[in-house]
Amino acid sequence: MKTFTIVNRETCIACGACFVTAPEVFDYDDDGISFVYFDKNQGNAEIPGELVEDVLEANDGCPSGSIKVSNMPFNGDPTKFE
Repeated sequence: MKTFTIVNRETCIACGACFVTAPEVFDYDDDGISFVYFDKNQGNAEIPGELVEDVLEANDGCPSGSIKVSNMPFNGDPTKFE
């Protein structure tokens, strides 16, 4: 199954947990706000299979619920499937 992820940068609290959990997927800007660097946080790049478990773990551990995961692309909108 395809997996896509995006970070809602408006609700991210810059805790850094996602980067610790999945450094191959998430990065953060100068303010500490997370983003998916595969596709500049657009949620359109399929996550490689070997990284899906890390993304799911980061999603589960996000205290603000800012990490979104879907089997369909987000097209730049982290609220698309809410």
